[in-house]
Amino acid sequence: MTDNAQLDMSGYFLVPPGRLTTAVTWLEMVAPPSEPVPQGGPALKRVEAPDLAWYRALYRRIGEDWLWTSRLVLDDAALAGLIGSPGNEVYVAEQDGAEIGLVELDVSRPGAVEIVYFGLVPEAVGKGRGRALMAAALARAWRPGTARIWLHTCTHDHPGALRFYQACGFVPYAAGIEVFDDPRLSGLLPRSAAPHVPLIEPRRGEPASR
Repeated sequence: MTDNAQLDMSGYFLVPPGRLTTAVTWLEMVAPPSEPVPQGGPALKRVEAPDLAWYRALYRRIGEDWLWTSRLVLDDAALAGLIGSPGNEVYVAEQDGAEIGLVELDVSRPGAVEIVYFGLVPEAVGKGRGRALMAAALARAWRPGTARIWLHTCTHDHPGALRFYQACGFVPYAAGIEVFDDPRLSGLLPRSAAPHVPLIEPRRGEPASR
């Protein structure tokens, strides 16, 4: 349900208990990077018609602490239709026989590719694999006819995400605020998820969202 309160563009905006806000930054790249794909990085493999249980498990494993939820709220039919559509490409990153990352591309719009999801499993973070994985993802995204690649990140993401994307060659072009129900209160994600994001309980007798 949509709140009636309007965002005060000149100052603070009080969010009802049970809801979260995050500052969103959109970034784009309009020319392929000149650096070659690093050798020895994760292998990026296209997954045709992804198994739903496999996809949800990897998605949750990577995104739980960053409050990834948009795929978790979909039922089987909706999720299968989305990730199995011709305009959507799912890739798994593998290294030393283990699945360590996920890349999802939206190629449905002529000339533009969106990196919808990009992430590593927790145990692979901080080991220098992200740059190699992004280089491999960009090599897939920069196909004939592509003129622009874009993605977005937010303040609920890894604290180094924005800096990482800029170091990879993406340039910020827009900013915004997202307001949504805290998925930890509904049980969609465990209460222990995203410890860097305060969990604010609704007051007694007040719904989690309005």
